[in-house]
Amino acid sequence: MKLGNTDIDQKLGALTGWTTDDHKWIVRKYRFAEFMQGISFVNHVAHIAEKDNHHPMIAIDYKMVTLRLTSWHAGGLTELDFQSAAKFDQAFEEVSAGAGGA
Repeated sequence: MKLGNTDIDQKLGALTGWTTDDHKWIVRKYRFAEFMQGISFVNHVAHIAEKDNHHPMIAIDYKMVTLRLTSWHAGGLTELDFQSAAKFDQAFEEVSAGAGGA
């Protein structure tokens, strides 16, 4: 079910580094110390997305990876977008820790 702006703002407050794009998308940029760290992160994100059948838009710009989430079928943001964002943040922590930090 599509979330209203108040719910989106509340859920966004529980996440670190995520912003909203007109309450239709949530977006986060992740910076890495090395290019291959970002690629490893994208691979983690891909596995999570496949498992949950919820795929983000992914942009790789050298050592920065940008993820954008929305729920097309609902016409906006849903609880699943925020659950996915939290999982992607955990993947970022794991990749960063494994490579000595980002």
